[in-house]
Amino acid sequence: MKPVLVLQNLSADGPGYLGQWLAERGVPMDVRNTEAGEHYPATLDGYAALALLGGEMSANDPLPSLRAAEALFLQAMQRGVPTIGHCLGAQLMARALGAAVTASPAPEVGWQTIDVADTPLAQDWLGDAGPRKVFHWHYEAFGLPPGAQALARSSACRHQAFAVGPHLAMQFHVEVDAAKLARWTAVDDPGARTRSQRLPSVQSFAEMRADAQVHLEAHQRLAQRVYARWLSAASD
Repeated sequence: MKPVLVLQNLSADGPGYLGQWLAERGVPMDVRNTEAGEHYPATLDGYAALALLGGEMSANDPLPSLRAAEALFLQAMQRGVPTIGHCLGAQLMARALGAAVTASPAPEVGWQTIDVADTPLAQDWLGDAGPRKVFHWHYEAFGLPPGAQALARSSACRHQAFAVGPHLAMQFHVEVDAAKLARWTAVDDPGARTRSQRLPSVQSFAEMRADAQVHLEAHQRLAQRVYARWLSAASD
């Protein structure tokens, strides 16, 4: 198979479980880390699929790398190259398709519950309808682009995932693994709840680590399902 192009915005926000999953299947991966000074390619020539990762910046920030990521996704739309977006990556996909990215009704940080829609498409991508725990870290959220189908929601954020053709955008971090979580929570942050007015949708770092013992295994089973569905549309 041709390689998967992975667009990385921050050095601390790498492919995580996505990289492991691809490696286990012998799928080559071309990771471009813009914070490390690596440029995104101008075209998707030679790539089987596209993955957009997260980052601390806003999707609306005037950064050339963000606009380049949107342009590559629009190429993917035209060419039928399956694309998957994680958090900021999903927001960039929504923005490229004309939807607004604005402050989230409530921030979601840590292990939070989403509700998978009771539709065939939602269950094809995300499994059985109903609640499940996923890992979040976002303060902004996307609207639903024209022509896209909503797949999941949460009490704090109306749009958690959407699909359009072979492309999937997720507000949550399905790629998180133990190593990434350890980096992100290396020092406890007691101010997180204070800054977020002690909202129930924001966990402390200690809570995130404790809940990972309960939820990470099922979370990675969800990732396996999502990634397999995404890559099934890729060309050889």
